[in-house]
Amino acid sequence: MSSNNAAAPYYFVPGPSRWPMLAGMSMLATMAGASAWVNDASWGMGLCLAGIVAMLAVLWGWFGDAIGESEGGLYSKRIDHSYRWSMGWFIFSEVMFFGAFFGALFYARTITMPWLADLDHKLIWPDFAAHWGNTGPAGVVEAFNTMGPFPIPTINTALLLTSGVTLTIAHHALRAGHRSKTVAWLAATVVLGAVFMAFQAYEYMHAYSELNLKLTSGVYGSTFFMLTGFHGFHVTMGAIMLAVVMFRTMKGHFTPENHFAFEGAAWYWHFVDVVWLGLYVVVYWM
Repeated sequence: MSSNNAAAPYYFVPGPSRWPMLAGMSMLATMAGASAWVNDASWGMGLCLAGIVAMLAVLWGWFGDAIGESEGGLYSKRIDHSYRWSMGWFIFSEVMFFGAFFGALFYARTITMPWLADLDHKLIWPDFAAHWGNTGPAGVVEAFNTMGPFPIPTINTALLLTSGVTLTIAHHALRAGHRSKTVAWLAATVVLGAVFMAFQAYEYMHAYSELNLKLTSGVYGSTFFMLTGFHGFHVTMGAIMLAVVMFRTMKGHFTPENHFAFEGAAWYWHFVDVVWLGLYVVVYWM
């Protein structure tokens, strides 16, 4: 959303689109493939990757259509309001998504673990210790080491906090009409996000090869990789969104008064930053 046209329709309604159906099929393939992949099915990885590629193609075409409609002068102020409400509710759904995983972590650590270690269960699991990062009450999980906050998680925290600053500077530059400055600070934000993901990939390799920490490492491993992995996915998607905004800025799509695509991507990025701060404290420090 980059412009508001006073002569645009009262409320623009696009024609029938194939993108919602294709998006649903792509997500179904991605999740079915991922489920099969973690259960060691030979075809799981291929289907999951194919679904991801298909979803990226759908997003390219779908958002391309929306950009064309915006730049074609079809959007009015009412469309701008719709986009703002839609992005707000989308971020709220993401809050609930991460809230479910944080809730699972809280339940496992604060309720289930002490319950399994109380006096009533000592006769069943006498060797179970109620410390976070245990191998389970039956001892069926391979021994592993937990992940601490130093050095990579702390470096990543600094990277994301810095990216929030560079993105805010870019926004102020756009509002002031300084396009080249906006592009430069947006590029810095995208690079910081890419470096964050590179560090997280290295952290995962370190966890598997040196700590023996895996997705199968009991409730600790599952909650650790689900929280950090989904957050990393959101960082990747946010960086892609900001990269698209950066290229659109270079093409002159935005004005100081109308640039909701920038604002929506910025909201999402700041949300990702806030989630990481909670994750950094709860997962790595506590």
